This record gives sequence, structure tokens and C-alpha cells, in this order.
Amino acid sequence: MKKILLAMCLALGLQQAALAGFTEGATAYNNKHYGTALKEIAPLARAGNADAQHLLGLMYYMGRGVPQDYQQAFEWHHKAALQGKADAQYVVGAMYYTGNAVIQDHRQAVSWFRKAAQQGHGEALHTMGLMYRYHIGGVPQDNVIAYMLWNLAAARGAPNAAEQRAAVVKQMTPEQIEEGQALSARWKPNTPLPGRSVTGAE
Repeated sequence: MKKILLAMCLALGLQQAALAGFTEGATAYNNKHYGTALKEIAPLARAGNADAQHLLGLMYYMGRGVPQDYQQAFEWHHKAALQGKADAQYVVGAMYYTGNAVIQDHRQAVSWFRKAAQQGHGEALHTMGLMYRYHIGGVPQDNVIAYMLWNLAAARGAPNAAEQRAAVVKQMTPEQIEEGQALSARWKPNTPLPGRSVTGAE
């Protein structure tokens, strides 16, 4: 029993130390002290901390504290994305969408955008709305689902989501708007997004 308690205490201590290191690194990054940020963040990223991996990926992407390297940026974001970090999943999706450091693949992009959106990530919800509106990456064209996603994205403060919603609503019937509102009200983060609507699918 003492060994179990000791192991739990050690694990908790390591988690707290990792959290403290990440906080210091993130604060340094936000204050533009990139050398200090790298010193704190890189060991945590190598140890598997998803938040640190995402931040290190951003540092490589932007060339802050390290030489700009999109391949390294992708690799670190991908590691964090595989652990379920929504911000990293969104970046991986964007890099697949643009073909930045990877072969352009809109279906892969949609897969990663969807993972982030299903966690309630505002920008990913907005982007998935665009996928449904314009039939991109194998996603069916569906104005109702696009409307629903922009509703959710706008509620989370995603820029341009409200404008996109206002534009698509002009092309929707009252029944489609009603379905879009109902889908928005019912959906909860960490549950699947609907694949298509009843009234808006083409």
C-alpha cells in the first residue's frame, strides 16, 4: 500500500512539476521571451505533454525561438493532435488543407477539422461549416449542417461565423432554418456531429 501511495505521490509531483514548467514556458512565450520558453517547453514536449507539443509546434511554425521549420511544426502538432489536443488537431487539418509540409489532402484535413470541431473548437466548427457549404473533402453539400456549425462557432466567438450564417440563411427555407436551430440546440461537445440533415442535403 505504501508503494502505491508513494507511486501516486511521485506521479502527482511530476504532473505538478510539468504543469509549472508549462506555465512558465507559456508565460515566457506570451512575453516574447522565446529562448526561455523553448528551454521550458522542449523537454515537456519530448516527454509527451500535449500542451507543450502544441506550443513547440507553434514556435516552429512561426520561427519564434527556433528556425522556422514547417516539417517540425507539423510533427509536433501531429503528436499533440493524436493525444486529442483540439488546437493541434485544427492546425494539422489546416496544414493538410493547404499542403503545408505535407501532401495536400482535403479528406485528411476534414478528418482533423472534424475531430477538433467535435470538441467544440470554434475555428474548427467554422471551417467544417465551410466544408459542408461548399462540398469540400468528400463532405456532402448541406446548408442546414453548415448553418448549425456556424451557429455553434459564432456562439464560441469564431470570427466570420456569424457573417457566413447570415449569408447562407438567405438561401434556406423556414423548415431548413428550423432544423438548423434544433440541431444546434441538441448538439453537445464531445459527441459526433451529424453527417447530413433531413431538409438541407443535396
